[in-house]
Amino acid sequence: MKAISNLNLKFAAFVLCIGSLLIAGNASAQNLKLWDDKPAKDWMTDAYPIGNGRIGGMVFGGVASEHIQFNEISLWTGDENETGAYQAFGDLFINFPLFDTVTSNYRRELDISRSVMCIGYNTVAKYSREYFCSFPDKVMVLHYTADKPGAYYSAGIQLKDAHKGTVTAEGATLQINGKLDNGEVYSATAKIILDGGKLSIGTDGNGGQQLNISKANGFTILLSAATDYSNKRENKWKGEDPAVKVKGIIASASAKTYPQLLARHIADYRALFGRVSINLGTKKAAQSTVPTYQQILNYKKGGDTQLEALLFQYGRYLLISSSRKGGLPANLQGLWNNSNNPPWRSDYHSNINIQMNYWLAEPTNLSECHFPYLDFINSQRAVKTESTAKEYPNTRGWTVRTENGIFGCSSYLWNTPGSAWYAQALWEHYAFTKDKEYLKNFAYPILKEISEFWDDHLKRRDDGTLVSPLGWSPEHGPTEDGVTYDQEIVYDLFTNYLSAADILGLDKPYRAHIASLKEHLLKPKIGKWGQLQEWETDRDDPKDTHRHASHLFALHPGRQVSVITTPDLAKAAKVSLLARGDESTGWSMAWKMNFWARLQDGDHAHTILNNFITLVGGGGVDYNHGGGIYANLFCAHPPFQIDGNFGYTAGVAEMLLQSQAGEIQLLPALPKAWADGSVKGLRARGNFEISNMQWKAGKVVKVSIKSLSGGDCIIRSANKLKLAGEGKFNRDGSDAQVINLKTVAGKTYVFTGM
Repeated sequence: MKAISNLNLKFAAFVLCIGSLLIAGNASAQNLKLWDDKPAKDWMTDAYPIGNGRIGGMVFGGVASEHIQFNEISLWTGDENETGAYQAFGDLFINFPLFDTVTSNYRRELDISRSVMCIGYNTVAKYSREYFCSFPDKVMVLHYTADKPGAYYSAGIQLKDAHKGTVTAEGATLQINGKLDNGEVYSATAKIILDGGKLSIGTDGNGGQQLNISKANGFTILLSAATDYSNKRENKWKGEDPAVKVKGIIASASAKTYPQLLARHIADYRALFGRVSINLGTKKAAQSTVPTYQQILNYKKGGDTQLEALLFQYGRYLLISSSRKGGLPANLQGLWNNSNNPPWRSDYHSNINIQMNYWLAEPTNLSECHFPYLDFINSQRAVKTESTAKEYPNTRGWTVRTENGIFGCSSYLWNTPGSAWYAQALWEHYAFTKDKEYLKNFAYPILKEISEFWDDHLKRRDDGTLVSPLGWSPEHGPTEDGVTYDQEIVYDLFTNYLSAADILGLDKPYRAHIASLKEHLLKPKIGKWGQLQEWETDRDDPKDTHRHASHLFALHPGRQVSVITTPDLAKAAKVSLLARGDESTGWSMAWKMNFWARLQDGDHAHTILNNFITLVGGGGVDYNHGGGIYANLFCAHPPFQIDGNFGYTAGVAEMLLQSQAGEIQLLPALPKAWADGSVKGLRARGNFEISNMQWKAGKVVKVSIKSLSGGDCIIRSANKLKLAGEGKFNRDGSDAQVINLKTVAGKTYVFTGM
């Protein structure tokens, strides 16, 4: 790693990072950055997250002592008989005992356009740090530079295990090796690469070993961690030796220069993140010149479209950072957890939470990040089939309980329609990509076996109506037959199965059987005060403000209720939603944004969005406040729960583009606050990409739609559109322009507003 020891390259990296840190006055350069003028004090509310889908770190940015708490996404307790919980892995400390803690020009910044964190400050020299987690090189990289030789006069580096593993020092490395009570083996290595100076092994004052740096110009730390977990049950959930794996990763990364590691990381990240850009207007854009927590506080004084857009892109950043191919899906806290007894196990909750984590994946052009969830569903089938057979005798297929771990075990209450809700993600990936091979070989077999579960489980009444027996509307209310939540999800499952069977031309007799079942399902009902009933019995309480609104699944993320095709049911859903109220926990508000977007009421969706952007903890705000966001933009359930971040991003996308009703709807729920704006890169079902959409005064002025698979494309816009070079397209003659276009794969169609 010769370039890291080269002072000129080191100083060039310092200049790049410091240059980035000092452009606070340029609002356009700040629109994709979180920043603060002081180190973090609290893990949950202040520290900034970095991650590569497998390894994650929460960075504090201290001057005299840097603290990075880190995770590896497969470090779990439990087994096939006990759900277990996601675990903290350890902590990395870099201590500077001789540093003067009185600093100037301190800035801690997370640039989500590059997935790079920078920290800069002045004491006896100008110091700079640059941190990132690389997916291609599988390491966390921490790069320390200064503008004077020998500026790192003394530093002690400690690696702490969160369990009972041993920490040893050898040469230029610190290593953790351990085993959990369930037999899962884990390992981590931190390697220090010096630019000048000396490295020696010492003690940390508590009998543990540490690495000591003296008189260095700068240094780089490479950190990697792994477990022996495999998502293959046939291999007893065991994979390769993590110590061997980590050793190979560190050796490979060490052979690259720091600029190479950085360039490879940024290129990989931007290939995903850079697909979508968004501009929701310029209102209060100058507020980016104050720290992020102050931006949130100022937001309540009149809005900030730049902050709204930043929070949208932050959801995409978090998904890329916590969900990459080959790994596990984002859990309740994504990838980041500092507890061995985290809230709700930091698990995979099946009654909305893991599903909400992935609502943004396809529409915001992160289809690859969907695969960990899809693979997780597939990996659980064998164990779930066995446990389901014990609970539901004489049924084929499988379903899940509410709490789910990584070894196939579930706990808490049975969430009978949970697997059917999982199945929606399997269909959605096809709907957006049109990948027929994936549909046939991966998704269809799972869709069919979950349909078989409901074929056997549904209760047949004398009049032919089919109901789900003994359902429960999460997470409240009575248990009874025909709960709306169950019925709507089964309807969605059967709809998706039928579409898949038709596309593939498979199982025609069984396809006809499922079509008959779907026809006889108990449908949503409108109650005595105009509401969409939550239960078959008209018992809904108009004063019920429970955080769950599960009976509105058919509105979102389902497609059974629509303002266009079922206006009466949509009106009833609106009545129910108004009764539930606007304020709630973080993830619940995010779901309500999506509900109001599907009701095509952009101003009400924006009201929920405004409530969501409320500072919780820090800045003088009471920690015990309801849902909102922390200074680091994490969603507060409270406490931290990442589904709200992901749900917010999905909600903004739904406000700008919808495609669930067989047509592309442009600006279906645009609020007055976003009268002018643009977005590039959103995706629509049918494998269409909105390459560029611009609007002014609430009307589309230009839109480019790329057809990636060809086929029919129906486009609905609030104002009339003209296809470049081909005159007007107006199918129904109404003011709402509806265009029916036959497209060619690979061709982009450009429309202008009229």
